[in-house]
Amino acid sequence: MKWLVTGGAGFIGTNVVGRLTKEGHQVIVLDNLSRPGVAQNLRFLQKHFHFNYVSGDIREIVFLMDFFEKHTDIDIVLHLAAQVAVTHSITDPMTDFRVNALGTLNLCEAIRQCSPRTIFVNASTNKVYGSLSHLALIERKARYDLADMPYGISESEPVDFYSPYGCSKGSAEQYVRDYSRTFGLRTISFRQSCIYGPHQFGLEDQGWVAWFIIAAMLDKPITIYGNGKQVRDLLFVDDLVTCYLRAVDHIDATAGKIYNIGGGPANAWSVLEVIECIEKVTGKRMKCSFGDWRPGDQRMFICDIRKAAGDFDWKPTIRMNEGLGELIEWVYGSEAVIREVVEMEALAAGLG
Repeated sequence: MKWLVTGGAGFIGTNVVGRLTKEGHQVIVLDNLSRPGVAQNLRFLQKHFHFNYVSGDIREIVFLMDFFEKHTDIDIVLHLAAQVAVTHSITDPMTDFRVNALGTLNLCEAIRQCSPRTIFVNASTNKVYGSLSHLALIERKARYDLADMPYGISESEPVDFYSPYGCSKGSAEQYVRDYSRTFGLRTISFRQSCIYGPHQFGLEDQGWVAWFIIAAMLDKPITIYGNGKQVRDLLFVDDLVTCYLRAVDHIDATAGKIYNIGGGPANAWSVLEVIECIEKVTGKRMKCSFGDWRPGDQRMFICDIRKAAGDFDWKPTIRMNEGLGELIEWVYGSEAVIREVVEMEALAAGLG
């Protein structure tokens, strides 16, 4: 099969491209290398795997139309290119919209006009559900628990596009869904929870599990926004890649649908619990301070993953303890390149 992976040099993309090439697929990586760490990931991919790299921007419809006119044989587009931080969407909502909403619409239209047989897999987010402030929660010493949803939050939960990021990703997701209903494209969207794993150059505003480990290694302080009891169902990236592949293999059942994808109730951890685990494994006490809750921050999100299990026989296989150990090993084994990325980010922010 021939795959196009937009944002293919990002954290998830790097893991996807490695898996696809190992399994014998043809792969084109499309990335504008705008996010810190992606240039380093691209160097890693080019050293270890065979694929084609194209520099381009999904905001440019003329570029995309020309690309798909030349590549009408692409079987699957996995769309990972995005502006990924809620904080950046608040400081620059126009760029957030152009990348996430307009960029996705551009892809839909280019596929519709040039390659309508292509399967389009879209990475969405749990942020389309908003703050979920109406959920009944039980507050415990180090975490919140859902009072009456033992399987987590299902796809029937009403969407509530809180924050510019929620609006842009939610709009993108709805365009993807409607291009299936109106134009017959074979699309799948995944409302992804907290994904973590190797090649994640986590920063304070996105990729918090990796950022906590990086901060521990570099002896940097971290800020916990809120009380730290907020819970996410954590999904190791290898399980997410398997999810993508399996959903495509079952396209007759998955076409046109939206799925909540995360670690599920068995892999639901609070911020405080993750910090405690990192401290135990690394033997380092983290420098933590507390800040105000961020706008729209969910105190609780756990995916109900039963729909994915029923439609394409998928569920997580890597427990949090195992996955966190692999991420810690990657971070400590990649100290030089991580220091390079952190320094570049500091300089870009005017702090260097």
